[in-house]
Amino acid sequence: MVIKNLENKIKLVGIVCGLFLAGCIIISVASIVTARGMVSDAHKKIYVLDGNVPILVERSSMEETLEVEAKSHVEMFHHYFFTLAPDDKYIKYTMEKAMYLVDETGLAQYNTLKEKGFYSNIMGTSAVFSIYCDSIKVDTKNMEFTYYGRQRIERRSSVLMRELVTAGQLRRVPRTDNNPHGLLIVNWRTLLNKDIEQKNKSSY
Repeated sequence: MVIKNLENKIKLVGIVCGLFLAGCIIISVASIVTARGMVSDAHKKIYVLDGNVPILVERSSMEETLEVEAKSHVEMFHHYFFTLAPDDKYIKYTMEKAMYLVDETGLAQYNTLKEKGFYSNIMGTSAVFSIYCDSIKVDTKNMEFTYYGRQRIERRSSVLMRELVTAGQLRRVPRTDNNPHGLLIVNWRTLLNKDIEQKNKSSY
């Protein structure tokens, strides 16, 4: 009888110890998961000083800002590639900046225009090229874009407006100082580039 009671007590102690150990493990795991979640949330929050006042801002992932960054990247590239002045150093500078944002298809278009004397003609006629973005459509699922814009070409005697539509795909690459969005335009091509309006300047 005494032995049976002793065995029951040992079993009871074993059950209590087992439950206690299981409870400790559950609490430990829950604490670790909670702590990691809190640390992860804390890393997403950044304080920015406005004078002496700290302002809480939240860091967003690239997935959340992909469309905005893609549009900015595409617009930046077109600005560099199509904004031209009768200055060979300026043209070289903008083309170097543009080439960081596009693959060899952009370089191929630049070389084709250069071989045709396009840039020499700009300096010879003192033409100034400006680009205006109307809209950019981005398909983030397929990483494709279509750019709609107008180019203004001002010469000594006239101002010409051209309609420009280009398209291509986007590929993710590491962010750098020369490519802050971490995107690269690939398979870039011009779909439309036609005159829409020409005005002659008044001569005095």
